[in-house]
Amino acid sequence: MSLPKFAPPRSFHAELKRRTAQYFQTEAKPQTGTAGLLAKAALLVGSLVALYVHLVFFTPALGWALLECVTLGGVIALVGFNVMHDGAHGSFSRYPWLNRVAAFTLNVMGGSSYMWDAKHNTVHHMYTNIDGVDDDLDIQPWMRMTLDQKRHRAHRFQHLYFWFLYCMLYISWVFVMDYQKYFTRRIGSVALKPMSRNDHFIFWGFKALSLAIFIGLPLYTVGWAGWLLGFLVTMCVAGFTLSIVFQLAHTVEQTAFPVPHETTRKMEDEWAIHQLRTTANFATNNRLISWLVGGLNFQVEHHLFPKVSHVHYPQLSKIIKQTCAEFEVPYQEYPKMWQAVVSHILFLRQMGRAS
Repeated sequence: MSLPKFAPPRSFHAELKRRTAQYFQTEAKPQTGTAGLLAKAALLVGSLVALYVHLVFFTPALGWALLECVTLGGVIALVGFNVMHDGAHGSFSRYPWLNRVAAFTLNVMGGSSYMWDAKHNTVHHMYTNIDGVDDDLDIQPWMRMTLDQKRHRAHRFQHLYFWFLYCMLYISWVFVMDYQKYFTRRIGSVALKPMSRNDHFIFWGFKALSLAIFIGLPLYTVGWAGWLLGFLVTMCVAGFTLSIVFQLAHTVEQTAFPVPHETTRKMEDEWAIHQLRTTANFATNNRLISWLVGGLNFQVEHHLFPKVSHVHYPQLSKIIKQTCAEFEVPYQEYPKMWQAVVSHILFLRQMGRAS
């Protein structure tokens, strides 16, 4: 299957880029992260290390240990949102080596920065919400995310059982999906670019390290029962937190799921307008949520300018909103996070019941 082709860019995208470039030039700001982002990264990574060391080497009482496991799962997600994500896009720092270090936090936490770059940066950001190409929509047969996907009886209840599946995301990601992509050499229907010898070495080396970090060492220090309980709690919290934040960006009632022409594979819209139709923001006025999720509640800004650090999204949103209004292009957002969560649940309910 050939990949979809977007309509030629028009004046809207050019004007959007011009105004954004003018903002950074006028303000004399780099498009990458600030000193505040570095301090935030140090706080989050330091917290992750401290929690892990205390749990594994200074095992607290059961109640306190469970609380720390919940916190550890949340911090893993926060490092992913705030450090790894910007690093993988090359927007964490103006220094390339520091971006690579930030992106490599995913390898230490069990994932693969190589697979993430191919799946997220290349496929998802280019072909957002296009079924059969965007691998984020492929949760089959467990869930149905578009009307073009096959519907099973169980999908009628997916708006009820999705909580459990989202909890399983991180375990599945680290221990199943990365290996699936590695051996099939594909990201859904898209071929994976060839891996160098160094890429193979990094993949297997860090996978071995993550097995030692998450399984081997804790098993040795706290025993089978303690490890299993702590592992499941940590991974479930991390998985659900990661899942729900990313799902609120694209699988809600307002977002579209455009289909390319059956024969020409051409899309109706240019790429920038496609991103606006398939993406939604949430809770952008809530500074705490913005701080915690690394600006991923500003998904419109992120998808239009993925190489710009999330610390600049609040200002960019004003420029993008104004430009969208002038060109009569939709700008989709939910004022509150709970509204976006409800919309996601209603979307899952609709996909599970619609023929």
